[in-house]
Amino acid sequence: MKIVIEAQHEGKLLRTYLRELGVSAALLARLKREERGILQNGTPVTVRALLHAGDLLELSIEDTVPPVHVLPRALPLELLLQTPELLVCNKPANMPTHPSHGHFEDTLANALVYHLSTEEAPFRPRFINRLDRNTTGAVLVARHALAAAALSRAMAQGQIKKRYLALVHGMLREPRCIDADIRRRSESIIFREACEKGAGERAVTYVTPLATNGELTLVALLPETGRTHQLRVHMASIGHPLLGDDLYGYADGFPRHALHAHVLRFPNAKGEEIEVRAPVPEDMLAVIETLGKEALIYAK
Repeated sequence: MKIVIEAQHEGKLLRTYLRELGVSAALLARLKREERGILQNGTPVTVRALLHAGDLLELSIEDTVPPVHVLPRALPLELLLQTPELLVCNKPANMPTHPSHGHFEDTLANALVYHLSTEEAPFRPRFINRLDRNTTGAVLVARHALAAAALSRAMAQGQIKKRYLALVHGMLREPRCIDADIRRRSESIIFREACEKGAGERAVTYVTPLATNGELTLVALLPETGRTHQLRVHMASIGHPLLGDDLYGYADGFPRHALHAHVLRFPNAKGEEIEVRAPVPEDMLAVIETLGKEALIYAK
């Protein structure tokens, strides 16, 4: 990674600059161990070096070893945005985000490693957000350790915003905020449930109804927190489970839970807000159209 030092950083210690850049302690330790981990105008330097306007700083942050537990597989991959720092993918249904028990070769991580690795530069996916296997939509991926640190910090500070579209059973007409803790049900490693304040992890979801035919409602969901199964649990807790959600609702003929990560907003390396929209999949679009053609406006 190459950086030209700007005038406002004249005379600054390299250590201070790297900290401001978002370099983690672990990454800094790795850079210090490598012979050419940090170069200033082509010369290896320590973190005690002084910076000057116009200096060319080079950081050896690129991955050189392929990820051990992620096998490259030729799976479909739709990229919505590519920059030197990050990617945004449109994850399809029935694809886990990363490998887990029973899913070692059919994940988004497998697809990324296959499509983006080269002989010179292996790709190591660093997911900033994750989606359930049957949730579709935008997934943010850092391309290197420095971008991962910066984006993870932005996530922790609430600077990354996600807007989901969901189809839920029943009729909703008024916006509402669901502020209900979520905990794992004691006898299950998968199932979560809403509970009283203080009995679980705090979870907040903002719900905006968009269109309804009385039996189904298209809603926009904005999670303030990011708990496991949060949106599915919260909607079920108010009597409006997601269409197709046979874990928190009931079997209704739709092949999956109808949840799509539609809009993702996040700051880039310059602090500018980027917005990416993931096209709504055909299975959800077909149902949305039954709510009236005007409902399709919300799926753009």
